[in-house]
Amino acid sequence: MSSVLRIALQKSGRLSEDSYQLFKECGIRFDYGTGKLKSVSSNFPAEFLFLRDDDIPGYVEDGVADLGIVGENVAVEMGRQVQTIHKLGFSKCRLSIAVPRGTDWTGIQCLEGKNIATSYPNLLGNYLTEQGVQAEIHEISGSVEIAPSIGLAEAVCDIVSSGSTLLSNGLKEVETIFRSEAILIAPNELNAEKQELIDKLLFRIKAVQVAKNNKYIVLNAPNHSLDQITALLPGMKSPTVTPLATEGWSSVHSVLNENEFWENIEAIRAAGAEGILVIPIEKMIY
Repeated sequence: MSSVLRIALQKSGRLSEDSYQLFKECGIRFDYGTGKLKSVSSNFPAEFLFLRDDDIPGYVEDGVADLGIVGENVAVEMGRQVQTIHKLGFSKCRLSIAVPRGTDWTGIQCLEGKNIATSYPNLLGNYLTEQGVQAEIHEISGSVEIAPSIGLAEAVCDIVSSGSTLLSNGLKEVETIFRSEAILIAPNELNAEKQELIDKLLFRIKAVQVAKNNKYIVLNAPNHSLDQITALLPGMKSPTVTPLATEGWSSVHSVLNENEFWENIEAIRAAGAEGILVIPIEKMIY
């Protein structure tokens, strides 16, 4: 296969680091470091372009890049003609409205006739329209949190992860208008050869994602409790049960979803299981 996927990544920041880690876990090697503009993988037909996050949707729409990893908030705000082909589950954040801490807040109608500073005028404008609120939107490219203290706006709308930046600037988060995570985007049209490569990449990504959401469980169980314990450990198809040298006991191997882990582990212990080992899974392929 002579075709090569051109993949656009954010050149710096948290999303950049998380994206690189994803490809590393997928077994795809390429040079990554400050100052690089592009890099070619040594073991997968892919070339990586390191760009500003705001530029990635445009590069993908124009076909310069076949894929891009970008925050969903950026993709929607830019409004480019691209398709989301997979949500990646990392770099989660929210776009929220915040006001000075001493402000009385009873709901979004408090913004009627007010000034709001933001780097996301389209997302904010659409939300205000949906809520029937008329406000003046001031688009600024950075340091949004300072707007109320310098008299530019009575509120801000910005990306929030932990909320510490808002607190340090005397603001409180009052309304979440959009939830975002990293997404994989592609042009609306792709040739068959490029699509085949994307499918190969998605196969690896999904195997890594599923593994992160599951744990490998090994335990010893009394035989009289096997039915009860295996019912709590369905695994990928069914648990593996192997007799132990100690009469009346067996070893049970299975996979358990992270969301069910603690509740099920307590029930398994109550059923008589001992020597429970919980092991991370690197890859998981159905």
